[in-house]
Amino acid sequence: MTQATLPDTHPGRGRSWWRRNQIGITPWLFLAPGIAFFALYVIFPIFQSFDVSLHAWDGLGEPRYIGMENYAELAEDPAFYTSLRNNVIWLLLYLLAIPAGLFIALFLNQTVTGIRLYKSLFFFPFVISQVVVGLVFTWFYDPTFGLLNIVLGWVGLGPVNVLGDPAYVTYGIIAAGLWPQTAYCMILYLTGLNAVNPEQIEAGRLDGAKGWRMLWHVVLPQLRPATFIAFVVTIIGALRSFDLISIMTNGGPFGESRVLSFYMFEVALSEYGFRMGYGAAIAVVLFVIMLLFIAYFLWSMYREERDR
Repeated sequence: MTQATLPDTHPGRGRSWWRRNQIGITPWLFLAPGIAFFALYVIFPIFQSFDVSLHAWDGLGEPRYIGMENYAELAEDPAFYTSLRNNVIWLLLYLLAIPAGLFIALFLNQTVTGIRLYKSLFFFPFVISQVVVGLVFTWFYDPTFGLLNIVLGWVGLGPVNVLGDPAYVTYGIIAAGLWPQTAYCMILYLTGLNAVNPEQIEAGRLDGAKGWRMLWHVVLPQLRPATFIAFVVTIIGALRSFDLISIMTNGGPFGESRVLSFYMFEVALSEYGFRMGYGAAIAVVLFVIMLLFIAYFLWSMYREERDR
Protein backbone atom coordinates (compact mmCIF):
# COMPACT_ATOMS: atom_id res chain seq x y z
CA MET A 1 0.00 0.00 0.00
CA THR A 2 1.50 3.31 -1.07
CA GLN A 3 1.57 6.28 1.26
CA ALA A 4 0.00 9.51 -0.02
CA THR A 5 2.47 12.38 -0.56
CA LEU A 6 1.63 15.44 1.55
CA PRO A 7 1.78 18.88 -0.17
CA ASP A 8 4.83 21.01 0.64
CA THR A 9 3.65 23.85 2.87
CA HIS A 10 7.01 25.62 2.55
CA PRO A 11 7.53 26.25 -1.20
CA GLY A 12 10.70 28.26 -0.54
CA ARG A 13 12.42 25.38 1.27
CA GLY A 14 15.33 23.96 -0.63
CA ARG A 15 15.65 26.91 -2.98
CA SER A 16 18.74 29.08 -3.03
CA TRP A 17 18.86 32.49 -1.34
CA TRP A 18 18.99 34.18 -4.77
CA ARG A 19 15.81 32.48 -6.01
CA ARG A 20 13.93 33.40 -2.85
CA ASN A 21 14.91 37.10 -3.09
CA GLN A 22 15.25 37.57 -6.84
CA ILE A 23 12.18 39.79 -7.27
CA GLY A 24 13.24 42.18 -4.52
CA ILE A 25 16.93 42.34 -5.49
CA THR A 26 16.65 42.69 -9.28
CA PRO A 27 15.50 46.37 -9.28
CA TRP A 28 18.43 47.31 -7.02
CA LEU A 29 20.85 45.61 -9.39
CA PHE A 30 19.59 47.83 -12.22
CA LEU A 31 19.82 50.91 -10.00
CA ALA A 32 23.28 50.07 -8.63
CA PRO A 33 25.36 51.61 -11.48
CA GLY A 34 23.42 54.87 -11.33
CA ILE A 35 23.64 55.01 -7.53
CA ALA A 36 27.38 54.32 -7.67
CA PHE A 37 28.02 57.09 -10.21
CA PHE A 38 25.80 59.52 -8.27
CA ALA A 39 27.65 58.78 -5.04
CA LEU A 40 31.06 59.05 -6.71
CA TYR A 41 30.49 62.22 -8.74
CA VAL A 42 27.89 64.10 -6.63
CA ILE A 43 27.76 62.99 -2.99
CA PHE A 44 31.50 62.49 -2.49
CA PRO A 45 32.48 65.87 -4.04
CA ILE A 46 29.99 67.62 -1.75
CA PHE A 47 31.70 66.27 1.36
CA GLN A 48 35.08 66.88 -0.23
CA SER A 49 34.15 70.55 -0.74
CA PHE A 50 33.29 70.86 2.95
CA ASP A 51 36.69 69.41 3.81
CA VAL A 52 38.60 71.64 1.36
CA SER A 53 36.85 74.74 2.73
CA LEU A 54 38.58 74.12 6.07
CA HIS A 55 42.03 74.28 4.51
CA ALA A 56 44.36 76.78 2.85
CA TRP A 57 45.28 75.14 -0.44
CA ASP A 58 46.51 76.29 -3.83
CA GLY A 59 45.42 73.11 -5.60
CA LEU A 60 48.96 71.74 -5.97
CA GLY A 61 50.81 71.73 -2.65
CA GLU A 62 49.94 70.22 0.69
CA PRO A 63 46.65 71.51 2.18
CA ARG A 64 47.04 73.31 5.52
CA TYR A 65 44.18 73.01 8.00
CA ILE A 66 42.91 76.45 9.13
CA GLY A 67 39.49 75.59 10.52
CA MET A 68 36.77 78.23 9.96
CA GLU A 69 39.15 81.02 8.86
CA ASN A 70 37.86 80.98 5.28
CA TYR A 71 34.31 81.51 6.52
CA ALA A 72 35.44 84.27 8.87
CA GLU A 73 37.10 86.00 5.92
CA LEU A 74 33.92 85.65 3.89
CA ALA A 75 32.01 87.52 6.59
CA GLU A 76 34.26 90.56 6.05
CA ASP A 77 34.62 90.33 2.26
CA PRO A 78 32.73 93.13 0.40
CA ALA A 79 33.03 91.24 -2.90
CA PHE A 80 31.23 88.30 -1.31
CA TYR A 81 28.32 90.52 -0.23
CA THR A 82 28.14 92.09 -3.71
CA SER A 83 27.95 88.59 -5.19
CA LEU A 84 25.34 87.51 -2.64
CA ARG A 85 23.23 90.62 -3.34
CA ASN A 86 23.36 89.94 -7.07
CA ASN A 87 22.32 86.33 -6.46
CA VAL A 88 19.26 87.55 -4.56
CA ILE A 89 18.39 89.87 -7.48
CA TRP A 90 18.88 86.99 -9.91
CA LEU A 91 16.66 84.76 -7.79
CA LEU A 92 13.79 87.25 -7.52
CA LEU A 93 13.75 88.33 -11.16
CA TYR A 94 14.48 84.89 -12.58
CA LEU A 95 11.23 83.62 -11.07
CA LEU A 96 9.42 85.79 -13.64
CA ALA A 97 10.24 83.02 -16.13
CA ILE A 98 7.65 80.76 -14.46
CA PRO A 99 4.49 82.87 -15.01
CA ALA A 100 5.82 84.00 -18.40
CA GLY A 101 6.35 80.38 -19.45
CA LEU A 102 2.87 79.47 -18.17
CA PHE A 103 1.08 82.17 -20.18
CA ILE A 104 3.05 81.37 -23.34
CA ALA A 105 2.19 77.69 -22.87
CA LEU A 106 -1.51 78.58 -22.46
CA PHE A 107 -1.34 80.54 -25.71
CA LEU A 108 0.47 77.78 -27.59
CA ASN A 109 -2.00 75.20 -26.28
CA GLN A 110 -4.74 76.81 -28.40
CA THR A 111 -5.75 75.75 -31.89
CA VAL A 112 -4.86 78.75 -34.05
CA THR A 113 -3.42 79.24 -37.50
CA GLY A 114 0.36 78.86 -37.65
CA ILE A 115 0.65 77.43 -34.12
CA ARG A 116 3.57 75.18 -35.14
CA LEU A 117 5.53 78.21 -36.30
CA TYR A 118 4.84 80.00 -33.00
CA LYS A 119 5.92 76.92 -31.02
CA SER A 120 9.16 76.73 -32.99
CA LEU A 121 9.93 80.41 -32.40
CA PHE A 122 9.30 80.17 -28.66
CA PHE A 123 11.17 76.86 -28.41
CA PHE A 124 14.24 78.20 -30.25
CA PRO A 125 15.94 79.92 -27.24
CA PHE A 126 15.95 76.63 -25.32
CA VAL A 127 17.98 74.72 -27.89
CA ILE A 128 20.75 77.26 -28.45
CA SER A 129 23.83 77.49 -26.25
CA GLN A 130 24.07 79.97 -23.38
CA VAL A 131 27.27 81.20 -25.00
CA VAL A 132 25.29 82.14 -28.12
CA VAL A 133 22.65 83.83 -25.97
CA GLY A 134 25.35 85.86 -24.22
CA LEU A 135 26.94 86.95 -27.50
CA VAL A 136 23.59 87.91 -29.04
CA PHE A 137 22.63 90.07 -26.08
CA THR A 138 26.11 91.60 -25.91
CA TRP A 139 25.60 92.82 -29.48
CA PHE A 140 22.02 93.85 -28.64
CA TYR A 141 23.23 96.04 -25.74
CA ASP A 142 26.24 97.51 -27.57
CA PRO A 143 26.15 101.32 -27.11
CA THR A 144 27.43 102.04 -30.65
CA PHE A 145 25.56 99.68 -32.97
CA GLY A 146 23.26 97.63 -30.70
CA LEU A 147 19.59 97.29 -31.57
CA LEU A 148 18.54 98.49 -28.11
CA ASN A 149 20.21 101.88 -28.52
CA ILE A 150 18.98 102.20 -32.10
CA VAL A 151 15.40 101.81 -30.86
CA LEU A 152 16.05 104.23 -27.97
CA GLY A 153 17.39 106.73 -30.53
CA TRP A 154 14.11 106.55 -32.44
CA VAL A 155 12.24 107.85 -29.38
CA GLY A 156 14.83 110.51 -28.59
CA LEU A 157 16.62 108.77 -25.73
CA GLY A 158 20.40 108.78 -25.49
CA PRO A 159 22.58 105.69 -25.76
CA VAL A 160 22.68 103.48 -22.67
CA ASN A 161 25.74 101.35 -21.94
CA VAL A 162 23.87 98.56 -20.19
CA LEU A 163 26.84 96.25 -19.65
CA GLY A 164 29.19 99.10 -18.73
CA ASP A 165 27.01 100.75 -16.11
CA PRO A 166 27.10 99.20 -12.59
CA ALA A 167 23.48 100.25 -12.07
CA TYR A 168 22.16 98.31 -15.09
CA VAL A 169 24.59 95.48 -15.75
CA THR A 170 23.02 92.83 -13.49
CA TYR A 171 19.53 93.50 -14.82
CA GLY A 172 20.78 93.35 -18.41
CA ILE A 173 22.35 89.93 -17.88
CA ILE A 174 19.22 88.65 -16.09
CA ALA A 175 17.10 89.76 -19.07
CA ALA A 176 19.39 87.69 -21.31
CA GLY A 177 19.01 84.68 -19.01
CA LEU A 178 15.22 84.99 -18.85
CA TRP A 179 14.95 84.43 -22.60
CA PRO A 180 15.96 80.71 -22.61
CA GLN A 181 14.64 80.08 -19.08
CA THR A 182 11.15 81.19 -20.08
CA ALA A 183 11.31 78.77 -23.02
CA TYR A 184 12.22 75.95 -20.64
CA CYS A 185 9.31 76.71 -18.30
CA MET A 186 7.02 76.92 -21.35
CA ILE A 187 8.02 73.38 -22.36
CA LEU A 188 7.31 72.09 -18.84
CA TYR A 189 3.85 73.66 -18.81
CA LEU A 190 3.03 72.49 -22.34
CA THR A 191 3.78 68.96 -21.18
CA GLY A 192 1.66 69.48 -18.07
CA LEU A 193 -1.28 70.90 -20.06
CA ASN A 194 -1.39 67.70 -22.12
CA ALA A 195 -2.12 65.82 -18.88
CA VAL A 196 -4.92 68.14 -17.69
CA ASN A 197 -8.15 66.19 -17.19
CA PRO A 198 -10.74 67.44 -19.73
CA GLU A 199 -13.57 66.18 -17.53
CA GLN A 200 -12.54 68.60 -14.77
CA ILE A 201 -12.42 71.43 -17.32
CA GLU A 202 -15.94 70.57 -18.46
CA ALA A 203 -17.16 70.31 -14.88
CA GLY A 204 -15.70 73.73 -14.16
CA ARG A 205 -17.50 75.21 -17.14
CA LEU A 206 -20.79 73.74 -15.96
CA ASP A 207 -20.19 75.38 -12.58
CA GLY A 208 -19.66 78.74 -14.27
CA ALA A 209 -15.87 78.90 -13.99
CA LYS A 210 -14.08 80.67 -16.82
CA GLY A 211 -11.06 82.86 -17.44
CA TRP A 212 -8.96 83.47 -14.33
CA ARG A 213 -11.25 81.39 -12.11
CA MET A 214 -10.88 78.39 -14.41
CA LEU A 215 -7.11 78.86 -14.50
CA TRP A 216 -6.72 79.30 -10.73
CA HIS A 217 -9.15 76.67 -9.43
CA VAL A 218 -9.08 73.97 -12.14
CA VAL A 219 -5.98 74.18 -14.33
CA LEU A 220 -3.22 75.28 -11.94
CA PRO A 221 -3.92 72.57 -9.30
CA GLN A 222 -3.33 69.97 -12.02
CA LEU A 223 -0.08 71.70 -13.01
CA ARG A 224 1.51 71.40 -9.55
CA PRO A 225 4.17 68.84 -10.64
CA ALA A 226 5.22 71.05 -13.58
CA THR A 227 5.25 74.12 -11.32
CA PHE A 228 7.42 72.35 -8.75
CA ILE A 229 9.98 71.33 -11.39
CA ALA A 230 9.92 74.83 -12.87
CA PHE A 231 10.58 76.39 -9.44
CA VAL A 232 13.43 74.03 -8.60
CA VAL A 233 15.15 74.34 -11.99
CA THR A 234 14.71 78.12 -12.07
CA ILE A 235 16.07 78.59 -8.56
CA ILE A 236 19.08 76.38 -9.29
CA GLY A 237 19.66 78.24 -12.56
CA ALA A 238 19.51 81.62 -10.82
CA LEU A 239 21.89 80.60 -8.04
CA ARG A 240 24.50 78.94 -10.25
CA SER A 241 24.41 81.52 -13.06
CA PHE A 242 27.92 81.66 -14.47
CA ASP A 243 28.19 81.32 -18.24
CA LEU A 244 26.27 84.47 -19.20
CA ILE A 245 28.30 86.57 -16.77
CA SER A 246 31.55 85.11 -18.04
CA ILE A 247 30.63 85.78 -21.68
CA MET A 248 28.98 89.19 -21.32
CA THR A 249 31.00 91.03 -18.66
CA ASN A 250 33.55 88.68 -17.05
CA GLY A 251 32.30 89.98 -13.69
CA GLY A 252 32.67 93.67 -14.57
CA PRO A 253 32.38 96.55 -14.48
CA PHE A 254 34.34 96.82 -11.22
CA GLY A 255 33.05 93.43 -10.10
CA GLU A 256 29.44 94.65 -9.94
CA SER A 257 28.00 91.79 -12.00
CA ARG A 258 29.59 88.98 -9.97
CA VAL A 259 27.47 86.24 -8.45
CA LEU A 260 28.62 83.58 -6.00
CA SER A 261 29.41 80.95 -8.63
CA PHE A 262 31.50 83.39 -10.67
CA TYR A 263 33.27 84.75 -7.58
CA MET A 264 34.05 81.16 -6.55
CA PHE A 265 35.69 80.61 -9.95
CA GLU A 266 37.67 83.84 -9.64
CA VAL A 267 39.15 83.12 -6.23
CA ALA A 268 39.80 79.43 -6.89
CA LEU A 269 41.03 79.35 -10.49
CA SER A 270 41.65 82.88 -11.68
CA GLU A 271 43.35 86.10 -10.69
CA TYR A 272 43.21 85.68 -6.91
CA GLY A 273 46.05 83.15 -6.66
CA PHE A 274 44.33 79.75 -6.78
CA ARG A 275 42.73 79.88 -3.32
CA MET A 276 40.95 76.55 -3.48
CA GLY A 277 39.92 76.58 0.18
CA TYR A 278 38.35 80.02 -0.04
CA GLY A 279 36.57 79.07 -3.29
CA ALA A 280 35.28 75.89 -1.63
CA ALA A 281 33.90 77.98 1.26
CA ILE A 282 31.92 80.06 -1.27
CA ALA A 283 30.72 76.82 -2.90
CA VAL A 284 29.52 75.53 0.47
CA VAL A 285 27.55 78.71 1.14
CA LEU A 286 25.97 78.47 -2.31
CA PHE A 287 25.14 74.80 -1.76
CA VAL A 288 23.46 75.52 1.59
CA ILE A 289 21.33 78.28 0.03
CA MET A 290 20.21 75.92 -2.76
CA LEU A 291 19.54 73.16 -0.25
CA LEU A 292 17.30 75.40 1.87
CA PHE A 293 15.18 76.46 -1.08
CA ILE A 294 14.81 72.96 -2.50
CA ALA A 295 14.08 71.46 0.94
CA TYR A 296 11.36 74.07 1.46
CA PHE A 297 9.64 73.22 -1.81
CA LEU A 298 9.94 69.48 -1.18
CA TRP A 299 8.42 69.90 2.28
CA SER A 300 5.60 72.05 0.87
CA MET A 301 4.74 69.44 -1.75
CA TYR A 302 4.88 66.64 0.82
CA ARG A 303 2.60 68.54 3.17
CA GLU A 304 0.07 69.20 0.39
CA GLU A 305 0.04 65.54 -0.63
CA ARG A 306 -0.32 64.44 3.01
CA ASP A 307 -3.24 66.80 3.70
CA ARG A 308 -5.25 65.60 0.68
